Amino acid sequence: MADYVYLVQMDIPVELESDFNRIYDTEHVPNIVKVPGVHSCTRYKLESTDVEGTAKYAAVYEIDSPDVPFTDVWVAASDTGDWAPMIRPHTSNRSHIVYKKLN
Repeated sequence: MADYVYLVQMDIPVELESDFNRIYDTEHVPNIVKVPGVHSCTRYKLESTDVEGTAKYAAVYEIDSPDVPFTDVWVAASDTGDWAPMIRPHTSNRSHIVYKKLN
């Protein structure tokens, strides 16, 4: 298991959810998990919350270092395929958080 997780949360308009999920699962995640220092990615859809404004979608990436998501290799992988031109411009309420494992 990696020492860090990178949590990415966002919303997407309802009419783009199908494309968002297809591209995230078939292009974006496979590209990102090839980046050195990335072990895995698990995606989630919000089921319930007590915090107003919480993003509907989350992805948890297990990574070796807090720097991994900010490397040129990660950025290039993230810009590959349909993600950057077709999906990213329509996302909103985005957050990017790195957590360090305690034990």
